[in-house]
Amino acid sequence: MDVIVDNVCHDYGETEVLRDISLTIRAGEIVSVIGPSGCGKSTLLRFIGGLERPLSGRVMLAGEPPAGSLNPLTYIFQDFALLPWRTVEGNVSLVLEDHGINGGAAKAIIDDVLARTKLSDFHRAWPRQLSGGMKQRVAIARALAVRPAILLMDEPLSALDAQTRELLLDDLVELWSREHYSACYVTHNLAEAVRLGHRIVVLSRRPGRICEVFEIDMPLAERAERGVELEPLQRQVWAIMREDARQAERELTDAA
Repeated sequence: MDVIVDNVCHDYGETEVLRDISLTIRAGEIVSVIGPSGCGKSTLLRFIGGLERPLSGRVMLAGEPPAGSLNPLTYIFQDFALLPWRTVEGNVSLVLEDHGINGGAAKAIIDDVLARTKLSDFHRAWPRQLSGGMKQRVAIARALAVRPAILLMDEPLSALDAQTRELLLDDLVELWSREHYSACYVTHNLAEAVRLGHRIVVLSRRPGRICEVFEIDMPLAERAERGVELEPLQRQVWAIMREDARQAERELTDAA
């Protein structure tokens, strides 16, 4: 299933947020969206996920979702969004209960996604017993349980320390190598965008416009070992973003 964003524009009152955004997320592709603070990255993701509608333009889905898909578009949030009164398996089962899937059918799905996210030994643990990285693995497992066509990831690693981020990036790459999931990955972290994205969409400061799109040919599984080869690309992206990031920071400071 492809996601097609066609000429999306949006404002909140007098504040123009996005202008003339057009892009396609192809099946089996991870698109990283990066830009300065306040440039509309998360707003764009909400439009893709159907949580809001843009004032103009449209978002379309093309093609068929995976067989058995319960939610074609599924979010993974920055703050994990786990229920503290439910165990790991209880948090995953919640999305299945919403679709009337219980008992043995639910257990089979839960066992599968916990195995895929390396959580099988923690199925009865409570969120308070888990590290930040483990909590985010639970959030990923919960998302996978509904067999989404597209994962919508909104700064999913920004609340984690650097070492845990690297481990989770490795997990996301390993998962993609097995399953070739599709994703829109919103981040302010340039290294994450380059590590995980097949394409990088660079947005300007508000109103967010597409400044540049970079395609990376290097396989995801090789990027950790060949990271030095990606440094020129990171410098190129940062050169495009630098002044906008500086201006955006000033705007946010003035607003505060």
